[in-house]
Amino acid sequence: MDNETPDNLEDLFAHNRSWAARMERDRPGFFTSLVKQQTPKYMWIGCSDSRVPANQITGLEPGEVFVHRNVANIVVHSDLNALSAIQFAVERLKVQHIMVVGHYGCGGVQAALDSARIGLADNWIRHIQDVRDRHRVLLSSLPEELRADALCELNVTEQVVNVAVSTVMEDAWSRKQSVSIHGWAFGVHDGLLQDLGMTLDGVKPIEALYKAAVQRIRYKWSKRAEKPQADADPAQAVP
Repeated sequence: MDNETPDNLEDLFAHNRSWAARMERDRPGFFTSLVKQQTPKYMWIGCSDSRVPANQITGLEPGEVFVHRNVANIVVHSDLNALSAIQFAVERLKVQHIMVVGHYGCGGVQAALDSARIGLADNWIRHIQDVRDRHRVLLSSLPEELRADALCELNVTEQVVNVAVSTVMEDAWSRKQSVSIHGWAFGVHDGLLQDLGMTLDGVKPIEALYKAAVQRIRYKWSKRAEKPQADADPAQAVP
């Protein structure tokens, strides 16, 4: 077996050493304080896409956001990995905000929309196809080029509900713990986050907030369909 590390991996170690030296030079004691404890206020549930790094997008430091990522930011009740991460964040770290963050141009969402066959991942993407089928009328009313971004937002909304009805969140809210869930979408094309107006705090009724969020998505993309596509920004919010 060849014991030599490929050059591209050596580059990663070199970048790491350079970064660590720069951080210690610019902010003496940074790593000493970091090792003591992580006390994040935020949990980020996002897509595994390499273009969507939670810390950089939000401008947060290491230790300030607890992150769980998977293909297309899905939370399902059979996924013990996601549920364990949420439980650890809520019960152990006492996060105050959980952000479920999708992104426009998501390959998993596009695959679900196209019914593309990938392989084993098809079983995971089936969850997004369920969202697609649930909102088939809404999506079919839109031009084809807008459907993926609309489905991205619908998927976020559905996953926020899935987090909210988990036993972890039900238990947290039953003991009056202050923690909210938010649905956001990230624009890879412009680097901006969009608040989808889907925030649950354990007090307001989930169904009413869900229906209102879906209506906003319907209105936003219906209005977008009326615009000339040459002028359309795929993630720009419509008032």
